[in-house]
Amino acid sequence: MEFVIVSLLNGVSYGLLLFMLSSGLTLIFSMMGVLNFAHASFYMLGAYFGYSLSGVLGFWPALLISPVLVGVAGALFEKYSLRKVHKFGHVPELLITFGLSYVVLELVQLVWGRTAVDFRPPELLQGPAFTLIHTAQDTMAFTWGRAAAELCQGAVCTPFPATRAFMMLVAVGMLVGLWLLITRTRVGLVIQAALSHPHMVEALGHNVPRVFMMVFGAGTGLAGLAGVIGGSTFVTEPAMAATLGSLVFAVVVIGGLGSLPGAFLASLLIGVIQTFAVAMDHSIGSLLEGLGLALSESMRHKDFLRLTLSQVAPVLPYLFLVLILIFRPKGLLGTRDH
Repeated sequence: MEFVIVSLLNGVSYGLLLFMLSSGLTLIFSMMGVLNFAHASFYMLGAYFGYSLSGVLGFWPALLISPVLVGVAGALFEKYSLRKVHKFGHVPELLITFGLSYVVLELVQLVWGRTAVDFRPPELLQGPAFTLIHTAQDTMAFTWGRAAAELCQGAVCTPFPATRAFMMLVAVGMLVGLWLLITRTRVGLVIQAALSHPHMVEALGHNVPRVFMMVFGAGTGLAGLAGVIGGSTFVTEPAMAATLGSLVFAVVVIGGLGSLPGAFLASLLIGVIQTFAVAMDHSIGSLLEGLGLALSESMRHKDFLRLTLSQVAPVLPYLFLVLILIFRPKGLLGTRDH
C-alpha cells in the first residue's frame, strides 16, 4: 500500500508539472493555431531567470517576476518575428520557433554555462509537506511535516517533499484560473472570437494583433512559471528543455490539440504511468506471465522480454501517442483532427 500511495503521489506531481508546461502550449494553439516548438525553451528561460533573480531578490519575488519577464520575451518574439511569417502558414511558423529553440539554448549556455546551476527552493519548501508512516501493525498513517523520531521507531516513514506539494497546488490553481479566464470572462470571449472571426472582432474596435500578442505572451509566461517551480524542484540545466520538450508535445497531442481538460488528463496519465514503470523492477516477460500469458522457454530468453519496465519507461508516452493517433486522432478530449 505504501508503494502505491507514494508512487501515485509522485506520478501525480510529475504529471501536474507536465500540465503546467503544456497548458501554455495548449492556450497558444487553441487561440492562435500556432504550435510553438520553442515552448520548452521558455520553460528553461523561466528556470534560469528564477535562479538569477532568487540570488538577488529571494525566491518568492523571483517566482512572480520571472514569468513576467518570460511572457514579455514571448510577446516581443510574436510581434517582431512570428507575426511576420504567420500569413505564410504553419510550416514557416514551425521553422521559426524551431530555430528560436536553438538560439535560446546557445544564449543560456553563453550566459549561465553548460553545467547545472544550484537553484534551491526556499527554506519553507525544503522539508517534507507530510510524512507517511507504515506501522509494524501494517497500517498507514500520516503526519504533517517531518515525523517525530519516536513515531518512526519500528515503522517505515516516507516523507513527501514540500516542493512537490507546492507544485501540485500551483498546477491546480493554474487549471482553474485558465478555465475561468477562457470561459467566464470578457477577455476570454474576445480571444476566442478573435481566432474564429478576426474581422468582426476588429470591426468592434479590438486590436486583433495585440490580442494574439498577449495570448502568446501569456502562454510563454505560464511556461516560465513552470520553469521556476520545476527548476527549483528538480534540476536547472541547459538540457532541461530537450528533456521535456518532446514529452510536452506528446501530452498536447494525446489530450487533444487545443483542449485544456485533455492536456490535464493526458499529463496525469503520462505522469502516473511513467512513475509506476520506473518504480517497478519487473521484466516484460514476467509481467506477461503475470497476466496469464504462457511463454515458451525460448521466448523467455528473448532480449526484449528481459527488459525491465524501468528501462522502457521513457518510451511509454510515445507508444501511447502512436496508439492515440491510430485509434483516436482527435485525442482523448479533443474536438479537431490533428
